[in-house]
Amino acid sequence: MSDINDGIIALLHVEETTFEILKSCNFGNNRLVRFENVIELCNDSRELKLRISAILSESEVMGVYGANLVEILNKNGLQHIPFFLLVENLNEQLTRVCLQSGVSDVFIKPLRKDILETRVNFQIKHWKSIQEINRKNEDTLYKTAFAKRLFDIMFASFALLCLSPFVLIVIICMKIESRGPVFYYSLRVGTGYKVFKFYKLRSMFVNADKRLKELQHLNQYNADGKKAAAADTLVLCDDCRAAGVKCRNPLYADKNTWCEKQYMTTKKQQAGSAFFKLKNDPRVTRVGLFIRNTSIDELPQLWNVIKGDMSIVGNRPLPLYEAEKLTTDKYATRFLAPAGITGLWQVEKRGKGKMSEDERLMLDNTYALNHNFWYDIKLILKTIPALFQKENV
Repeated sequence: MSDINDGIIALLHVEETTFEILKSCNFGNNRLVRFENVIELCNDSRELKLRISAILSESEVMGVYGANLVEILNKNGLQHIPFFLLVENLNEQLTRVCLQSGVSDVFIKPLRKDILETRVNFQIKHWKSIQEINRKNEDTLYKTAFAKRLFDIMFASFALLCLSPFVLIVIICMKIESRGPVFYYSLRVGTGYKVFKFYKLRSMFVNADKRLKELQHLNQYNADGKKAAAADTLVLCDDCRAAGVKCRNPLYADKNTWCEKQYMTTKKQQAGSAFFKLKNDPRVTRVGLFIRNTSIDELPQLWNVIKGDMSIVGNRPLPLYEAEKLTTDKYATRFLAPAGITGLWQVEKRGKGKMSEDERLMLDNTYALNHNFWYDIKLILKTIPALFQKENV
């Protein structure tokens, strides 16, 4: 193995049993180094000028340390390093997500020492050649169909131009009723588990998210009606505090930021819902109620469409704390569809009575398996009457 460059194989989120297996492998002159989190890895790599030969992460494909981590590493100067996942489950759809995200290889547990050695060493040794092949194929991996992309840009641009005077009136009414910013954004998960900034018009009073704790028992998606775990949105998670830096995954709303992982962890229950929605939500302003019932609050997402983060039609992008719970084979299919402003579940179910979480996910999966350009046009035509829904949801 002397022809393998000296360096470090960085380990993220690796359990002790897995670490023992990796220690028994022969990775040549590359040594194993465990990192507490991705922040520590990125900071040490930059400040100590570490020579990272490869990165191994023990996580499911759709988990926090899964395929989505590739994008974070790329933004922090670690884009030219092979990235491996050690997972419990893998299927055709999840394999496609890995390919689109840039994961180099996936190992399914129980891990075999000989397979680990052969494939990791091969990737490290031939990484430059592999990158050249990937560069030739990356256009086909990430491109939206030309007809759909052209329609998205034309539709979104025309809609923004025509609706801008009306949006200005809405903004003035918002400012008169309550203080606070007009727009807000949060990080959302779209197609292929890609993370992006998701924009909306503010429909709630300032600091409304602090009231989640007292309103958890009203969650429509909480099937048993029991009060969910309280969420303290003002503290960082253990990983962020241990790293001694600011939150690596903040959410932004009403000029406040809070740790997404902490928010996700404190809300998560073993049998809890992946979604949170209130009927007759007391946090919503009067103008907010109007723009929600007419979906005017969604209009800033037309900018997301022009940027290429979303399409006009697709599955709704989810916050990270919701998306992480939908990582099983039953639900992962929804992430293979484009992220969209409107979609199948909005047209079929919105405003027609209560909708269970399983019903929503079933419709998301149905769209992911059947979407095409003309199907999208049909859904757009059905969206207009669905905008003026009967329920306040």
